[in-house]
Amino acid sequence: MIELVDQLRFCTHAEKHEMSHLYEDKIKNMGNAGRNGGEYYTPRPLIKTIVKVVAPEIGNKIYDGAVGSAGFLVEAFEYLQHSKKLTTADVVTLQKNTFYGKEKKSLAYIIGTMNMILHGLEAHNIVHTNTLAENLSDIQEKDRYDVVLANPPFGGKERAEVQQNFPIKTGETASLFLQHFIKILKAGGKAGVVIKNTFLSNTDNASISLRKLLLENCNLHTVLDLPGGTFTGAGVKTVVLFFEKGSSTKKVWFYQLNLNRNLGKTNPLNENDLAEFVTLQKLALSGAEGTSDSENSWTVNIKEVDQTTFDLSAKNPNKKEAAALRQPQAILKEIKALDEESAEILGSIKSMI
Repeated sequence: MIELVDQLRFCTHAEKHEMSHLYEDKIKNMGNAGRNGGEYYTPRPLIKTIVKVVAPEIGNKIYDGAVGSAGFLVEAFEYLQHSKKLTTADVVTLQKNTFYGKEKKSLAYIIGTMNMILHGLEAHNIVHTNTLAENLSDIQEKDRYDVVLANPPFGGKERAEVQQNFPIKTGETASLFLQHFIKILKAGGKAGVVIKNTFLSNTDNASISLRKLLLENCNLHTVLDLPGGTFTGAGVKTVVLFFEKGSSTKKVWFYQLNLNRNLGKTNPLNENDLAEFVTLQKLALSGAEGTSDSENSWTVNIKEVDQTTFDLSAKNPNKKEAAALRQPQAILKEIKALDEESAEILGSIKSMI
């Protein structure tokens, strides 16, 4: 194996670029297989769209506390590389002082580190550690970041001692990660975070408290509601939360991604599927009244949300409902009427012959 690896060439930019594509494809196949690698792979078209909407800038410190295969950091790197003509100082900033992350699992840490190296990020700042083991009260201003991009694991359960690190106690890993992200963002910092869609409506005390915390401490300006099948091999439905820290939420713009096909291995999500969302989201943030609402999008005023549950369920008021199915009795009645009409017509024809 060592001899075979030694034969691989990484000398030129083209060779490294080709290798990174092969590597990404291998990670994607692991995700599609639903085995170990599946939990580390977020569809790249979705990541690219999230990065595009958050729009980081050179000089920002970008953080992912659940690195996995480092897809968010890699795509943010690609985005920033093409955001302007880079100076030598910009290149140094991107290589050394921009991308930060943490990863608990050994395999994911190795996969993510290698992925960043293959994409040209050789001086990364990824730490192999359990993000949730850090007490939120220990986070100081020097520890904070300008941008958070992440798809934290959900469905897991954390031990009671880990939960003690958070003001809102819950075993749900995604809820703990969201508290961590809110705390670690700088004032004015921006985030794009994937989370299970039940976060918007769960009625347990922890979920209600977490929604209240998010709405009071951040401007949750956009929620992208994704269809089932977005994550191959995972049947759960997810949403993407886009928020900025420093001011409370006044209104939330929702976009429900409704596709005319079922997503899966042979029909994965692509960037064209998300093009309308990106266009309308810019209009929504620009404040142009009414221009961002469509059959798939709508705006919710937080004052109109139940102030005891802070339920943010993605209920699309603009979606055209399919015509209601008729009752069998009504159908049979119509068939009988048509038969009688046909018999009457046939009878009149016979009388004319």
